[in-house]
Amino acid sequence: MNTQKSYNSENDLGVLYLVGTPIGNLDDMTYRAVKILRQVDLIAAEDTRHTIKLLNHFDIQKRLVSYHEHNKDSSGKELIKRLEEGTNIALVSDAGMPAISDPGNELVNEAVSRGISVIPIPGANAAISGLVASGLSTRKFVFLGFLPREKKSITKELERIKDYTETLVFYEAPHRIKKTLKVITEVLGNRKAVLIRELTKKHEEFIRGTIEEILKYIEFNPLKGEMTLVIEGISESQKKGPESWWIALTINEHVEYYIKDGKTSKEAIKLTAKDRNLPKRDVYKIYHGY
Repeated sequence: MNTQKSYNSENDLGVLYLVGTPIGNLDDMTYRAVKILRQVDLIAAEDTRHTIKLLNHFDIQKRLVSYHEHNKDSSGKELIKRLEEGTNIALVSDAGMPAISDPGNELVNEAVSRGISVIPIPGANAAISGLVASGLSTRKFVFLGFLPREKKSITKELERIKDYTETLVFYEAPHRIKKTLKVITEVLGNRKAVLIRELTKKHEEFIRGTIEEILKYIEFNPLKGEMTLVIEGISESQKKGPESWWIALTINEHVEYYIKDGKTSKEAIKLTAKDRNLPKRDVYKIYHGY
């Protein structure tokens, strides 16, 4: 068990702050985020070249070190060492909240396991921002980040979630969006969706419609910028299959429908059983009066 009292710590360890940064519009930087970045001893950034621009804009002068996917093991060990020595560190990503679809989760887990306080400093987030303005249901949703690169792996992941009733939220890159949408249509069907690009920036755009309509739109309007894709979940009625056209028919009438359509009685009974999710022998007995 691990209990953290974020602002009443009695140990000599440092604190790891997870600081949200703007996803495009610098005006989305919070006062608290600026204050924390000015107070900490060290800032760990996904890309120091990107973060230095943010720090210069807000006149924050702090030492920067890199922490990214390719150095997270070595850099992570050094950061944990410093935290245990009492150094207060802020972790930032290039945009949004750190540890969401970028490095950071491993560092957080290690810090927590060592009793180091981890404090979130909330900020902008593309998934939530896109979802709430999408027009699709926000009651329940599942965030899935970036889908795999290969079609086989994408298909496998989509097959896993195809019966989710929750709204689905993804991230995607512009050079992959067509391929991703085509695979989604093949697996999930032509659902309602919203493709959002350049959130909070000058060219922010929401493309609402079915997946096929969105595909047609981007065919003639090539898109740039990081994207958030929001797709409706499957409805309970869709999970049960299409509306039963035979619902008003008796079993005998159902079988006769197929016979009139040219099927043999054996074939008609088999199809009726499949439609109604009944054992074939039960339909056979009813039809033949047993």
